[in-house]
Amino acid sequence: MVPLQGLSFWESSPPMGPTENPTRHRKNQVARRRKRRAWRPRLRTCLLKGCEQKFHPRQARQRYCSKGCRVAARKWSRWKAQQRYRETTAGQQKRNGQSRRYRERLKNRKPPKPEAVSEPARVITPEHFFRTYLRPAGLLRAIPAPAAKSLAALLLRRVPARAGAGCGARTALETGAHLSRTY
Repeated sequence: MVPLQGLSFWESSPPMGPTENPTRHRKNQVARRRKRRAWRPRLRTCLLKGCEQKFHPRQARQRYCSKGCRVAARKWSRWKAQQRYRETTAGQQKRNGQSRRYRERLKNRKPPKPEAVSEPARVITPEHFFRTYLRPAGLLRAIPAPAAKSLAALLLRRVPARAGAGCGARTALETGAHLSRTY
């Protein structure tokens, strides 16, 4: 039997206290503590419907990724609370009272007074309006006047003559018409 280290031959159990031959010598060990990583919560998903973006929360109860999402969520929450209230009988009675008072205010409103015009209306006379489109008289002398056409000739221009009728079939109509307008 091999004697145990740190035991004398008459001892059956090792003595109390550190062993004579410790495996780790404190003088050789550098006093280092393990650095703890900073607490960083895991990624959360923004609870606003439509955003659902992943973010690192800065506080334990943070539910939304940004201020804009918080504002939108609060706006929706108020809207939903209003809808729930309006479904109750008290909410319906209150809303009916509001509608009735609004209709009474509409009836009691005075008709708006017509606004007094401080300046007279500006009227553009036809002679000034078309003046830009008129040509000088010197240019008009060079343009030949078109031949006078009767109204019947203008209206019946595309109507075909009857079979057997010659070129002068419509001459009787034209002589009876006393229209000298130019078209």
